[in-house]
Amino acid sequence: MSVLTRTTGTAGKDAAAPRGVLHGVTWLVWRRHRGTFLAGFAITAAACALFAYQRMSVMDFVTAHPHTMGHSPSEDGELLMRFQDSFSSLFDRDVGFLKWVPVFLGVFVGVPLIASEQEQGTIRLATTQSVSRGRWIAAKLGVPLTLVFVCTSLMSAAFTWLWEPAHELAAYGDWYTSGLLEATGPVPVARSLFLTVVGIAVGMLLRRVVASMALVFVLGFGFSTVWSEGIWPLLAPLRRKLYPYDQGDPQLPGGAVRMDDWLATADGKVLGIGNCTDGTAACRAKLGIVNRAVDYYGYDQMAAMQWLATGILLALTAAVTVFIVWWARRRPL
Repeated sequence: MSVLTRTTGTAGKDAAAPRGVLHGVTWLVWRRHRGTFLAGFAITAAACALFAYQRMSVMDFVTAHPHTMGHSPSEDGELLMRFQDSFSSLFDRDVGFLKWVPVFLGVFVGVPLIASEQEQGTIRLATTQSVSRGRWIAAKLGVPLTLVFVCTSLMSAAFTWLWEPAHELAAYGDWYTSGLLEATGPVPVARSLFLTVVGIAVGMLLRRVVASMALVFVLGFGFSTVWSEGIWPLLAPLRRKLYPYDQGDPQLPGGAVRMDDWLATADGKVLGIGNCTDGTAACRAKLGIVNRAVDYYGYDQMAAMQWLATGILLALTAAVTVFIVWWARRRPL
């Protein structure tokens, strides 16, 4: 109570509060949640240092085999397997960590921000001081979201820096289904901001920290699943390459992710790969099959997919933020 009075009282009392970047209500938000914020900084620093250390080993491997880059990894199966033996578990752990960071931020940063104040009863004091409720909620949202943006941007940039030189080898070159699409570029930042504001909103509505944490954890897991299965495929069209039936596997562009295989007629109609499993010419002639087809995503589509996803997530973040501000200003907390 004394901290709140010191930072939100009259001009004379405000003079005693720390000045600088953080002062007044923003300093109060930092003070009340500094343990969580400092833990976030520590985890960010450790993750970035680890990614930088791992990159040295990856670059040693890539530099020793410069001829492989720019070509499909399937051209050198032995090299691909050697890379997996050395770095597969490394990338799996890193991707898993970055995919769960947004969920943890929603649970441990977002939920307690307002819900803990409601549960402890301190929110009544905070919202009846001379500082306006709008200023209070702006600080409550602004400080943690700024820190979330900074920390996740640093981690995403560091991991993208690690992955990019070996993008045709990591996860067998599959950046689409391996989780790399969600763990690199701007997507981790946008997901983190979105799930953090979702955590804030859920905690504010339920007014109970533990129950809200459990719900946000389930929502975060469900959101990730729905996004992977239902949203990513809508963000870019699959490309298709036709090639003669007896040619063998086609050479796809470097970094391409092979998604599906088909049989194709002369006019381009595709049939399931299960047709003519006996491989006889008579069966193919009966169905008019003369080609094979492969659907794939090109590596050059990855950035566009990520930025489109980021735009959608930031729009959702803005919508949830507007709801939080409206509810906090118009409804009793």
